[in-house]
Amino acid sequence: MARSRKNANAAANSGGENPKKAPQRQPNNGTSSSSAGSQTPVKPATGGNRLLVMTQWRMAFGSACLAIAVYFGYLGYLETRVNTPFEGDKLVVYDKYDNNRLSLMWGSYRPAAYFGMKARDPHSPDIGLMWYNEDTLRSEEGIRHYCSTGDEIKKYGWNLHDGRYFGVQKIEDPPFLVETSFVKTVENDLGGDWTARIKVDIANQSNSSARRKMGLFWYTTLDEKSDGKLGAILDSLNRPDGIYGEAPTIGDFEMRFFTNNTIVHRSYLTTAVENFEDLRRTLARGYLRYVPLGQNRQILSLSGEALFNDQGRRFKDNVVVIQYVMEAPFTLEIAYKSMSTKNNIDSPLLIGDLYKKRLLDYRKDFNEKFEKIFGLNSKGFSKADINFAKAALSNMLGGIGYFYGSSRVQSVYTKEPVPYWKAPLYTAVPSRSFFPRGFLWDEGFHGLLISEWDLDIELDIISHWFDLINVEGWIPREQILGAEALSKVPEEFVTQKNTYANPPTFFLTLHKIITKFKTELSHFNRKAKLDKLYPRLQLWFAWYNTTQKGELFGTYRWRGRDDTSTTELNPKTLASGLDDYPRPAFPTNQERHIDLRCWIAFAAGVMADLSKLLGRDDLKYWETFSYLSDNTLLNELHLSSYTETYSDWGLHTDSVVLRKVEEPVRIDQPLHYTTKRIALKAPEWRYVDSSFGYVSLFPLLLQILEPTSFQLGKTLTFMRDPSLIWSDYGLRSLAKSSPLYMKRNTEHDPPYWRGQIWININYLALRALHYYGSQEGPFMEESKRIYRELRSNLITNIIKQYNKTGYIWEQYNDSTGAGSGCRPFTGWSALVVLMMAEKY
Repeated sequence: MARSRKNANAAANSGGENPKKAPQRQPNNGTSSSSAGSQTPVKPATGGNRLLVMTQWRMAFGSACLAIAVYFGYLGYLETRVNTPFEGDKLVVYDKYDNNRLSLMWGSYRPAAYFGMKARDPHSPDIGLMWYNEDTLRSEEGIRHYCSTGDEIKKYGWNLHDGRYFGVQKIEDPPFLVETSFVKTVENDLGGDWTARIKVDIANQSNSSARRKMGLFWYTTLDEKSDGKLGAILDSLNRPDGIYGEAPTIGDFEMRFFTNNTIVHRSYLTTAVENFEDLRRTLARGYLRYVPLGQNRQILSLSGEALFNDQGRRFKDNVVVIQYVMEAPFTLEIAYKSMSTKNNIDSPLLIGDLYKKRLLDYRKDFNEKFEKIFGLNSKGFSKADINFAKAALSNMLGGIGYFYGSSRVQSVYTKEPVPYWKAPLYTAVPSRSFFPRGFLWDEGFHGLLISEWDLDIELDIISHWFDLINVEGWIPREQILGAEALSKVPEEFVTQKNTYANPPTFFLTLHKIITKFKTELSHFNRKAKLDKLYPRLQLWFAWYNTTQKGELFGTYRWRGRDDTSTTELNPKTLASGLDDYPRPAFPTNQERHIDLRCWIAFAAGVMADLSKLLGRDDLKYWETFSYLSDNTLLNELHLSSYTETYSDWGLHTDSVVLRKVEEPVRIDQPLHYTTKRIALKAPEWRYVDSSFGYVSLFPLLLQILEPTSFQLGKTLTFMRDPSLIWSDYGLRSLAKSSPLYMKRNTEHDPPYWRGQIWININYLALRALHYYGSQEGPFMEESKRIYRELRSNLITNIIKQYNKTGYIWEQYNDSTGAGSGCRPFTGWSALVVLMMAEKY
């Protein structure tokens, strides 16, 4: 129960005891003590006494050996916990005849690629597109494959995507306009058939000098450990005409190519490679040859079959690439057909007019569903604004990927990182170019939009994530599963440590589901899924509530801050998700973080609501929520009497700077300088109240403050102050008055959460203002007024920057409104759709 928990000492950021020191034992020295004052000597043991002593020694030695064995056995047990899965029933169970699973079997589940298809199966072939044009072809770098800002593509992204049956994407790669689309049909128990269409045109038709030839590579790869097979289908003239294959679960399949345009050149490659993380480089290094076309123009040609090593041994083929070179404008269709059922073999291909009709039907259904759910037309938005919102939603749905593999994890009991168990993950991603993988705290925000569109997709995503929980109740905060995902991550960020948390934002999604979709939960066994999820949620909550607790009862502290760092202006708190946001300048075990306390309080409230919905009525969550949401206790621990703002507390000073200092070197070497943090004033135990910003808002953001609270009025005043965090484009992350506003954290580490506008936190602010504006109290009208202003500022600027640049951005500049960070960023920035629809 929340009010009776004992405050335990933290141990090396682990939240538990460290059993590395064995108990000391006192050996028997063969002597005995007489009564008080007696000096009677002890005679040496002889005969039976000697036997008794030896027996005692043997028993003591055996006990010591047993204790040592038990101790090291316990350490071995602790080592295994980090990669031991939760023992309960799996949430993701593949039923062959489950309609929801079948309709999601195939999709554009390779978000890192500009266009790719994949089945939700661990051994699915990876299918995708690469292309080049005569102007960009200087090396393999001129071949487009993975989404990259280095390609300098003017614009790309999904314009329409329903998450299940179709998608339409437009790519502006001057001089070409490329449209990639796909449609699906689910008419068998293997996920059905689909067709991809690549339509290419010239952006500026009046430019007669534009080079119109484009080369398209359509490839299929199989895991070399798979029992499947691949090969090229050749016509009577030995020219490539398609791809055949076989893979576990999806069975036999064929892909056929169709075009009515003139083919300048076509070629193919069938080969074997060890990895696929950079297929274009693999091709360029050994299988491409340049074919001159005159006037300093050239195309590429593939080398056919290449399946033998130096000793003439034939490898098992696991890569097939088909190339078509055509002159724009042209259209190429690739029809995938399952060949494992006779009825399906005889069904017509989704090409030509049938493709167009199916795509038209899907588009119509999408548009009708979009207006029914979001109602933007009825809210008076223009057609252009509505198309923007459709693109934002579609990029969220089109950014859902399917991954399979194992994370690399480490605990305080493992000397080196160890592999997590292999598992699938179905998840949306923050950014196709920079972060094409799953992030724990991002995904809770993603679910707010996805659940509004398709509740079953979101429940499936949640199920996949919580199948990754270990026996301790920990979920790795960043999921890097498979070679393709791993190729995008710097080495220092690969290993996930089980002491590090991330904001438990899935409770945001669950709160929405159980409060907004009560009717929907009564259908299709959805409530039963939540009931099955509940034990894992209990374990997850308990992990946060124990491993992240602070030294003082009722406080919490993010683990993972580096207390030995001398190069950071303020050691980062990556676990919080707010990275370089100012915390106590000198990390200690005694500091307390207000945002984490609010997250735990909010999570306890959701668990209480969920337990009631499921008929469990688990009172401990109500008690925990009541204790942590008590405004009086909150103010005692986190309210600065000096500034009247909420903040962290710890060992802090604002007087820190980065300076170049001379490092000691050998006399025969040149001078060496490094940038280090210098404290101009000794730190003291205090509130970090000079840095008003997102962290200060958390009691409001997560609606912990009472509607009648005097402190709510104060927080609203500070929020609306332009000299602090208010701007014409949204709420900036850190007040302009903060000592670290827009300051670099290291010589090479620019500001990240130190002034920029982030859409996820602004969404939480709107959600909270909308709530307080509906609650009777002294601040209801003020909440409504700020809500209207903030909503207008955010929507206006995000759409303006999209129209200007073609992208939704990771963050926005607080002075100009310009997009910054990475793009496209259609993870939580796509929450602008919910802002427009006022769905909270």
